[in-house]
Amino acid sequence: MSSQRSLPVPDGLDGMRLDQAVSRLFGLSRTAAATLVESGDALVDGFPRPKSDKVSAGAWLEVTLPSPVSEPAVVAGPVHGLRVIYSDDDIVVVDKPVGVAAHPSPGWTGPTVVGGLAAMGQNVATSGAAERQGVVHRLDVGTTGIMVVAKSEMAYSVLKRAFKEREVDKRYHAVVQGHLDPLRGTIDAPIDRHPTADYKFAVMNSGKPSVTHYDTVEAFRSASLVDVKLETGRTHQIRVHFAALRHPCAGDISYGADPTLAARLKLNRQWLHARELSFLHPRTQDEVRFVSDYPDDLTYALSVLQDAS
Repeated sequence: MSSQRSLPVPDGLDGMRLDQAVSRLFGLSRTAAATLVESGDALVDGFPRPKSDKVSAGAWLEVTLPSPVSEPAVVAGPVHGLRVIYSDDDIVVVDKPVGVAAHPSPGWTGPTVVGGLAAMGQNVATSGAAERQGVVHRLDVGTTGIMVVAKSEMAYSVLKRAFKEREVDKRYHAVVQGHLDPLRGTIDAPIDRHPTADYKFAVMNSGKPSVTHYDTVEAFRSASLVDVKLETGRTHQIRVHFAALRHPCAGDISYGADPTLAARLKLNRQWLHARELSFLHPRTQDEVRFVSDYPDDLTYALSVLQDAS
């Protein structure tokens, strides 16, 4: 059952964005708070407001909190194609196949990296929410490639900080439609939830700072293979940034890719692969680097583009 809460905005939250204030006051995640505000369940002095509106101390806040949702549990089970490429007492590095989520989430009933690791007997750190223990970064279900999971509590703490402080070198390869101009550049555009589509994100003035560096590796007749370095790690960042430039990832129908080209390349998902991950090992502080080869579906699509060019 939902519950109603009413209270004045405390002095300490004066001038804060409405979604941030709701998040702070009621212990909600920023995403959950934004969703609540966007659905009209947070009134300021009796009226709904945009989530980016600033609140004033003393303003009357009325919030309808949703019923608590129990988090999905980790279910251990073999994951076809999930491959461990490195493991020690502190970290395990995997090559994630397509169709696998990083961890369980509401509405997802498919395989997960943490479930696959549990089935392999890999014990991961217990820090973090119960369903995402050990997970220090994520890949989309439809994105393949390198992912590191913490096994020790020390590694979890060190790696979470390293990702937050942008000390991890994350490199992706993507095939985007058309030819980028310039061939090498930086996309610096804030990302937030899409204003109308729940499952998507978009470049929005109200979003979090998001920076993507890219360099064209090879140009084909109708597309380009690009090397991408992420400075930040927002959800769908690469997909959103290239779609905003009108060069969506090939096969990424959700973000405006050409379905005819996707069919010709036999792509059922975005051509996007987490190619390389470099970071300081949390215990030894030596730099470690892991590289993942393209999976079969991306290799095939690339060969079709090369043959046509």
